[in-house]
Amino acid sequence: MQYKIVFSDIDGTLLNHDRVLSPTTISTIKSLKNELPFVLISARMPAAMRHLQEDLDINEQPIICYNGGLILVNGEAVTSTEIPINTLDKLCDFNKNINCHLSLYHKDEWYVPEYDQWAAREENNTKVKPAIKANTDVLASWKNENKGAHKIMAMGDEAHIDKIKDFLSQNFPDQLHLYRSKSTYLEIANKEVSKLTAIQFLLKNHFNLSIEESVAFGDNYNDVEMINGVGMGVAVGNARKEVLEVANIVTHNGKEDGVAKSLQELFKSYLQD
Repeated sequence: MQYKIVFSDIDGTLLNHDRVLSPTTISTIKSLKNELPFVLISARMPAAMRHLQEDLDINEQPIICYNGGLILVNGEAVTSTEIPINTLDKLCDFNKNINCHLSLYHKDEWYVPEYDQWAAREENNTKVKPAIKANTDVLASWKNENKGAHKIMAMGDEAHIDKIKDFLSQNFPDQLHLYRSKSTYLEIANKEVSKLTAIQFLLKNHFNLSIEESVAFGDNYNDVEMINGVGMGVAVGNARKEVLEVANIVTHNGKEDGVAKSLQELFKSYLQD
């Protein structure tokens, strides 16, 4: 099979120990950019992905944000799938007795209830600064603007995250995807979309390519469906067991240029020309 497009997760997959793109990763992807599209796909917000696009010199490519909840082509949204405002209302009401950190995201908006350790950590990881606004105030504004959330990030003690996960699982089993990247983190998105549905959309509507012609790299729970569904699913060496089990191949650790090394092997004919 001649693969014609590459999709890559970011955190845990594409970035090195310093959470930046290594020189090897940058040079490898730049050397392939004229041969095949390289598309970033992440749970991140657009603003946390654009600087990586610039570093890789792939600004002309679409980006898939919020685990498929928002797809941008030339900076414009071509699909947008939000968590309904009434669901946000119920979650925030439930959270009053727990007081877990809830980050609310819509396109390039990121609101935190206070600048705490969780907000600081996310800012350090993504290079984006949040706006400080109470969850209830955000919801009031969004109701007036007829907006929902592309993502909610619950961050806090493991016991608090357990309670929020249980509440959402029991009350919105058919509406929400719940991704627990670690014991203290819970990413919440609309269940209608995933990284795989976003890939399928772009392949059909933008690239005119088949799923069999695509390669994808990933490491975490929200990558399982994508890695299992594309033509060549590649797990980085540090990937979760569930990702390793469905991958076609396993490459080196993501922090040790696993994506670049795999690209060099898969597309060596391009790199040798």
